[in-house]
Amino acid sequence: MTEITAEIVREHGLTDEEYRRVLRIMGRAPNLVELGIFSVMWSEHCSYKSSKVWLKKLPTTAPWVICGPGENAGVIDIGDGQAAIFKMESHNHPSFIEPYQGAATGVGGILRDVFTMGARPVANMNALRFGHPDDPRTRHLVSGVVAGIGGYGNCVGVPTVGGEVNFHHGYDGNILVNAMTVGIADADRIFYSAAAGIGNAVVYVGSKTGRDGIHGATMASAEFDDDSAEKRPTVQVGDPFTEKLLIEACLELMGTDAVIAIQDMGAAGLTSSSVEMSSKGGVGIELDMDAVPVREDGMTPYEIMLSESQERMLFVLRPGREDIARAIFEKWELDFAVIGRITDTQHLVLRSGGTTVCDIPVPPLVAEAPEYDRPRGAPPAPAPMPSPVPALDTPAGEALLTLMGSPDLCSKRWVWEQYDHMVMADTVQRPGGDAAVVRVHGTNKALAIATDCTPRYCFADPRQGGRQAVAEAWRNLTAVGATPLAVTDNMNFGNPERPEIMGQFAGCIEGMAEACIALDCPVVSGNVSLYNETNGKAILPTPAIGAVGVLADYRRMATLAFKAAGEAIVLVGATNGHLGQSLWLREVAGLEAGPPPPVDLAAERANGDLIRALIGDGAVTACHDLSDGGLLVAVAEMALAGGIGAAVEIPDGTGPTAWLFGEDQGRYLITAPDAADILARAAAAGAPAAVIGRTEAGATLTVPNGLSISLDTLRDTHEGWLPRYMAAP
Repeated sequence: MTEITAEIVREHGLTDEEYRRVLRIMGRAPNLVELGIFSVMWSEHCSYKSSKVWLKKLPTTAPWVICGPGENAGVIDIGDGQAAIFKMESHNHPSFIEPYQGAATGVGGILRDVFTMGARPVANMNALRFGHPDDPRTRHLVSGVVAGIGGYGNCVGVPTVGGEVNFHHGYDGNILVNAMTVGIADADRIFYSAAAGIGNAVVYVGSKTGRDGIHGATMASAEFDDDSAEKRPTVQVGDPFTEKLLIEACLELMGTDAVIAIQDMGAAGLTSSSVEMSSKGGVGIELDMDAVPVREDGMTPYEIMLSESQERMLFVLRPGREDIARAIFEKWELDFAVIGRITDTQHLVLRSGGTTVCDIPVPPLVAEAPEYDRPRGAPPAPAPMPSPVPALDTPAGEALLTLMGSPDLCSKRWVWEQYDHMVMADTVQRPGGDAAVVRVHGTNKALAIATDCTPRYCFADPRQGGRQAVAEAWRNLTAVGATPLAVTDNMNFGNPERPEIMGQFAGCIEGMAEACIALDCPVVSGNVSLYNETNGKAILPTPAIGAVGVLADYRRMATLAFKAAGEAIVLVGATNGHLGQSLWLREVAGLEAGPPPPVDLAAERANGDLIRALIGDGAVTACHDLSDGGLLVAVAEMALAGGIGAAVEIPDGTGPTAWLFGEDQGRYLITAPDAADILARAAAAGAPAAVIGRTEAGATLTVPNGLSISLDTLRDTHEGWLPRYMAAP
């Protein structure tokens, strides 16, 4: 038997104080299996020990919320007896080490979180952040991550309908791969993870357990260093074809009355699934390690419990239903094994070879997990805005081409064309718009889905950045005509033991909470990914937001494409020409400086409510929210999408650069044959609105005294950068 030394405890990521807590709970020294279980359950990745105190500040309830945070995914009522189930999760560290499998298994894991609750997955999204294009690793990482997402999602038969891709030096040593899945279920057929019924069978289904992924949760709870490549063996290997079989088998079993509880084996594998089921049900679980299906010889209980092999689930079945369940899983050619039973002890007991190899009381394992209110310091301050701002005299056409061909604003067609976004035949707004729109099968109702975050804003002012992340996701749903209902979050930050990082985290949470309350859009699920840094250099604070809304009739949805020449282009929302932290400032002036644009949540709400009403009434022909790059970039995107030109007028007395490229928030561009009624309705709603131009026949975008550029030139620049970059040797 392995002696537990101080070095072994440190290797398992436990502090001296945490290990003393283990000794108090156990009343003795743990053996290696028990230490491993405490290690993963108390890891940052599984226990949220540095973030729980702040996550409690987020609003999580609303009349339409069926299940908020705490289960595998969030559940909201979408009417007609149906529910949408969704969540976003990170697979950052594995994707940096092994980009294809890291990204692929990230998709597989988030799919399981959703169908575990009884939903059929209907859409995948992703939010990807890579290092600067000049970093020698970036091209390899982009290629591998995109291939992994497509390789898994395409094979499993769930459409990948949108997302975002950004590049910045802040991610050179630690990329972000955040995956989101949305599913649909009957609102009265939601499945939960609380185990129940003393003596009931605990059943293992899916793939066999191997040695891949061992200590994956621990790896995800530590920062990188120069030896991170050695962690490659902790990256899981996925099989999307098995996942597809698992989806169908689980949903078929859920159609019977056999299931009491279900939990997928995600981070920490069999350990987390069994502990969570036991804890939530207030019962004990006894497992026979010799009954677990394995694919490698000589696997120890330690390896079996900590493996993160993919495509596995744990069920608690009603008495006498084992044969029904076995027949279903054998039909789908998946492993099925009764590996344990529910007990009244509230202990996790593991047996192997007739011997007890683990006996841990579950309540203190969960309830006494460390929870830290870590010291918070002032986040790093951005550089101040220079006065005067350089490059203000850059011609508008030159600046627009620079922005449209920049890594963050260029077309991501090269990415999304590798994803099957039409499988299931319900995608009614494809990638490239403000939000994806997916029809609820067999109806005219649809879900709108968006992912958003502006990390440079969060770095410059975490509170405003947190507000803006929620507001922009809400705005993107609004821009297609959907009613936003709820969000999921993926909190990606550096080392929380550094006060300035906790300052960023706390500020972003405060801003997010304010926006969620003001916009009536609660947080129903999420994930925290900390220690995203290499050799002490943290990523930009990145609280990615995934938002879901509903359209009563998808035939009423808006798209961003100009529809006809001769229509008025109306700007809704106040324009002050804010250039701080703008992409114009970074890409044209070569600076990352100043404060981000402020987010007026009352104006955001008023403007968005007006836009949704206009779209619902059929009063607009196109709609696009304004974000990165400002007004002229938005006009160019609408013109390219529709193949129709436009002429934009700059108001008298206005600084043209700030007006064209400032990133003021809460704004939309809409088009209509006649703007008079729109302007009247905007005035009645207290929403600033003005006609700023007209769509034009021909394929030219013009701004008086500064710009006349063909859409062909814009398109070549916009759509050409990423393919040319990825094709370079």
